[in-house]
Amino acid sequence: MKNKIITIAKAFIALLLVNVVANYLYTRFDLTEDKRYTLSKPAINSVDKFYSPVIIDVLLDGNLPAEFAKLKIEAKQLLEEFASENKLIKFNFVNPLGDGSNTEKVMAELQGLGLKPANITVEDNGKVSQEIVFPWAMVNHNNKTVKVPLLKNKLGASTEERVTNSIQHLEYAFADAFNKLNIKEKKRVAVIKGNGELADIEIADFLTSIREYYNIGAITLDSVASNPQKVLDQLKAYDLALIAKPTEAFTDKEKYVLDQYIVNGGKSIWLIDQVAIELENLFNEKGSALAFPRDLNLNDFFFKYGVRINPVLVNDMYFTQIVLADGEGNNSQYNPVPWLYNPMVFSRNNHSINNNLEAVRFQFANTIDTLANSNKKTVLYWSSPLSKTEGTPKEINLNSINTPPKKELFNKGNNPLAVLIEGEFNSAFTNRVKPLTLNGQKEKGTANKMLVIADGDVIKNQTKNGRPLELGYDKWTNNFYGNKEFLINSINYLLDDKGLINIRTKKVSIPFLDAKKITAHKTKWQLVNIGLPVILTLLFGFVFYYFRKKKYGA
Repeated sequence: MKNKIITIAKAFIALLLVNVVANYLYTRFDLTEDKRYTLSKPAINSVDKFYSPVIIDVLLDGNLPAEFAKLKIEAKQLLEEFASENKLIKFNFVNPLGDGSNTEKVMAELQGLGLKPANITVEDNGKVSQEIVFPWAMVNHNNKTVKVPLLKNKLGASTEERVTNSIQHLEYAFADAFNKLNIKEKKRVAVIKGNGELADIEIADFLTSIREYYNIGAITLDSVASNPQKVLDQLKAYDLALIAKPTEAFTDKEKYVLDQYIVNGGKSIWLIDQVAIELENLFNEKGSALAFPRDLNLNDFFFKYGVRINPVLVNDMYFTQIVLADGEGNNSQYNPVPWLYNPMVFSRNNHSINNNLEAVRFQFANTIDTLANSNKKTVLYWSSPLSKTEGTPKEINLNSINTPPKKELFNKGNNPLAVLIEGEFNSAFTNRVKPLTLNGQKEKGTANKMLVIADGDVIKNQTKNGRPLELGYDKWTNNFYGNKEFLINSINYLLDDKGLINIRTKKVSIPFLDAKKITAHKTKWQLVNIGLPVILTLLFGFVFYYFRKKKYGA
């Protein structure tokens, strides 16, 4: 008896010690093969600076479809990891539609906040139904709120594939929201004007979207002719220059100012149309217009950095549609038709910028050649293998939609459309007569980055009633494309060497049950799950009764 008491006392003391030690040496172990619950260093840094409560409302609760129930579980486990890094992180899951008694009003309120619902098709035992889910989270801190989209859409993806993509995106989505709440000093983006670039309303949605990260200003190059040093000094106050679809040639003086900005460390994004043609031209000119090369006087400039934009038009069998009117007056019908000049370009997930993105819409895109020099070139987007190019000048006619394309001609694809350039940039005016003299002008700079996109319309949003629509949304076909996220990722990468953008390369593997097998073997597994425990219980009872009777029976 005494030994038993000693043993129990030892066990109690050991248990007490384990609890005391665990209280001071708390840790968590991620036993998943892909380490999807192990937060990256940038993600951990994103929550380190909170000194007051952060409340996260996740709109994933209630009777969810199976795939979204999985998304909820993964989101909960990831948020637990964030909360373990900072005890001020609090979260809860709510059902935004409640008991369903006031669904339409609640949905209208949520959509008014910019929270778009997902309409999910659910199939169960051959019955198909539609479910409305709001896959969003709201991160609240000090009277500021950031909306976090939890669902990653991708054209042609099944619900399971969308959820897998979404789970891969969760860490980045929440860490990005935490970073937005923590930003104290924003970097600066200059929108370059003066050479016929896109109007403010045509890039309004993109600029509005990046205001959460950056301060934005406009720099006009018209003053270069009279005071180039002043323009360069103004430019140097910005971290990145955005040149969105210029239509007028740059002077050598303007190019030199931009060149010196880049050599001195300024990042840049160039969205260039090397061919002059607009869809509106076809409608205004009764269905036909001439596409001709556009001389922007930038060929030598880009050549020095290692790329060449060709004055050709890409035709792609993977295309986006345009809408044409059929009939007259009130009898007109608007029909979507294939348009080979508008490629729908899918990401090859070869970089943190384009990883896990929706398809990007290009319009009258050109191609880019990469040239040998010391700079590193990464092609972010290619035309599809089933594409070709057309030289210019060329007449473009809407009637071409009535002629089926000859597929055998679409055999010169995989043309670069967007190229990231990284390296120590040499001046484009090295060993050349300088068009002007600037203070501290350089021939060679430090490590830098530049993005060149062979289509100016990638950044252009549509408008309705004089108001900008969301970038990537096509009001005519009601389709969404990944243009906005691609460009936001690009700026984030160019301006943040060690930031959250690198989290996007994380890959996770989410196992899902096979719905067809479940339906086919449903009865079998119901019998196994219900009948087998009963049989085992009866068998155990019989064996127990047999041995009990044998031992104690007469």
